[in-house]
This record gives sequence, structure tokens and C-alpha cells, in this order.
Amino acid sequence: MIDLRDLIKTNENVMWEGRPHKAVTILEAIFNPMLVIALIWGGIDFTVIGVATSSMSDAGGVPGDMVKFLLLFFLVHLMPVWIYLGGVLTVFLRWRNVRFMVTTQGLYISGGLLSFNYEMKPWTDIGHINIHQGVFDRMFGVGDVVFICAHNSYQTSHSHGSEHQNMKIYNISDFQQVFKLVNNLQTDVYSDTMYPNAMRPDNNPGYNTQYNRFQ
Repeated sequence: MIDLRDLIKTNENVMWEGRPHKAVTILEAIFNPMLVIALIWGGIDFTVIGVATSSMSDAGGVPGDMVKFLLLFFLVHLMPVWIYLGGVLTVFLRWRNVRFMVTTQGLYISGGLLSFNYEMKPWTDIGHINIHQGVFDRMFGVGDVVFICAHNSYQTSHSHGSEHQNMKIYNISDFQQVFKLVNNLQTDVYSDTMYPNAMRPDNNPGYNTQYNRFQ
């Protein structure tokens, strides 16, 4: 796995880096809306299987071809259950590969299971920032910093049709400090970028930005 620090530019400084809280990440993988769907879906399917096999047994046994058909059908039909179980069983491996990094130029996130994804969003591509805390976040004193991005990203490419996409640093204990840091960085970098190039002085006093302190 590539170290995110190996991906930054020579004039780019790391301001913060971290990874999600392990216990919260595992609990969120177990107790989520998919759990309810998996329980209901599995309960219905296994009830139907029990009734069908019981009826066939009373009628003189279950034909071999019917057993194969039912097995194949319910293996496919139980796909929501297998997807939920797969998410729970692989959550530790996925958590182990997640890294977050905030630099003077943008946001870096890495993660994956069998394949790894490395993504960077410059601050000029991020429009809004907000904080989110779920039930387990509040229990463990952690939170998420959510970024609304102007362009599509690899991590959110499945949500086609949406003009804006989200990236987030999730389940971190110092989420408030990261929010403040990112807010300051975004303001400074955006102001520095928007200031007319031909009129830009060294310290950019027109916007009272402190961006030069990172150089």
C-alpha cells in the first residue's frame, strides 16, 4: 500500500493525518439499515424454504432436481443477506487500509480491500464542509467531516446524475479541529486563487489571507 505522503508535491505541507476509529467503524458496519433488510429478507426466505421442504416431505420426499433448483434459487435470492454479511466480515480489512490526510493543497483519502484507491481533491474543488455525528459517533466522542465536491470522484462514481459529490473524513476523534483547519485552508487557498494574477502582491493583503504562512 502506498503511503499518502509519497503522493504530495515537494512544496506541499501536511497539516493533519489520521484514520477512522476502529470500534465505531466496525459497529457501523454491523448496525446499519442493511441489517434490517437482511433480517427480514432472510427470515422470509428461510420460512419459505422450511414450509416448502416440509410440504414436499409430507408428499413423499423432495425430488433431487427440485432440491438443486431450490438451492440455486435461494442462494441467488438471498443476495441482500450475503452482501450484508460480506460487509461485516470484511470491515476490519477495509478499515486497516483507510488513511486521511489534509495538506496545504487539498484532501487525500486512501482505502480499499482487494484493490486500493488513492484520491486527492484540491481545496478549490470543495464547495461546502459540514460535521456529522451518528449514534455511535456520539457514544465514542468521534465525528465525520463531510466535503461537498464540485466534481465527481472515484469513491462516489456510483452516484451518477448528481451534480455534487461527497467525500468525508469519518469516525475521527478530533473532527472539530479538522473542520476548523479545513475551513481556514479552504478560505485562504480560495481567496489566493481568486485574486487577479496581474494584481497579486506577495502577501495578498486585499483579502487579508494568511496563505503565505504555509510556504
